[in-house]
Amino acid sequence: MGRGKEKREREEGAEDTSAPTADAQQKEKKRRTLPSTIKNKDKRSAVHSKLKHEKKVEKRKRIKARDIAEKKALELGEEPPPRKIPRTIENTREADETVCRPDDEELFADNDADEFSSILNRQHTPKILITTSRFNSTRGPAFIEELLSVIPNAHYYQRGTYELKKIMEYAKNRDFTSVIVVHTNRREPDALLIIGLPNGPTAHFKLSRLVLRKDIKNHGNPTSHKPELILTNFTTRLGHRVGRLIASLFPQDPNFRGRRVVTFHNQRDFIFFRHHRYIFETKENKKSLEKDQAKKADKLSHDNLIARLQECGPRFTLKLISLQHGTFDTKNGEYEWVHKPEMDTSRRRFFL
Repeated sequence: MGRGKEKREREEGAEDTSAPTADAQQKEKKRRTLPSTIKNKDKRSAVHSKLKHEKKVEKRKRIKARDIAEKKALELGEEPPPRKIPRTIENTREADETVCRPDDEELFADNDADEFSSILNRQHTPKILITTSRFNSTRGPAFIEELLSVIPNAHYYQRGTYELKKIMEYAKNRDFTSVIVVHTNRREPDALLIIGLPNGPTAHFKLSRLVLRKDIKNHGNPTSHKPELILTNFTTRLGHRVGRLIASLFPQDPNFRGRRVVTFHNQRDFIFFRHHRYIFETKENKKSLEKDQAKKADKLSHDNLIARLQECGPRFTLKLISLQHGTFDTKNGEYEWVHKPEMDTSRRRFFL
């Protein structure tokens, strides 16, 4: 009798201990319910906001614990634990065989023999002809006026009724090195055509997100100094060629005293254009150093100076549509690269 009673008590105790764990699992399951499985809109939004808040709290706890661990390691004179590298589309991109390497001798040989070598080696000075499509718009001239202030030695010619081939012949006879055609659609510039002379190539870019200088808050006015050119993240063979085409539009001897910087930044095959100028300020007053303060500025230590950027505009984004051998020819031209819709099947595949 006594043994049977003890056995029953043990079984009841086991049931009592297992009951809370089952309830806890059920609660955990309810807590982790996906909002997409809830049909009621109010409940779905409430569950979503709750999960979002919990993730935020957990992230703060992880950051706090990481900071405490780094602080302890520094106090003990040890190396802090390495931080995790976040997964992004850029660092998980698909492997590409055409990525340029610093020890690629074939690439250097191609650079010495391509169409841009004479300009990039400072044997010739770039001279740019800018024109429009036949049907111009209201924002087109304003955009071209700002392009003329960005690109040194650029000249604007009205298109009129001339064909593009005649314009290229005219430009060749007058020693122009490149032709830029600003295409407009529905009163808005939507494409750029850059043609290298005399032997090409021809690049067709889609233009988007155009912001003119007057629409940029606290913008600056550029000077006539030759700007410094920065090209970033053009890593593949195609990107290297496009970067050299863009570099051939600008002189290779910038005037650093003008403090002008023109940037073409490639990210996920979108080329972002920015135009800035440096401004040097003091820490105490945070006022720009004028000409009359130049002598005083020489006496100031470098620790008291702050450098910042002021955007001059315009601001726009380019996306390569095609790259063609030689000058512009829609009928008999051979294309080096053409963008097609089936190329966009993966978000981690980039061509520039």
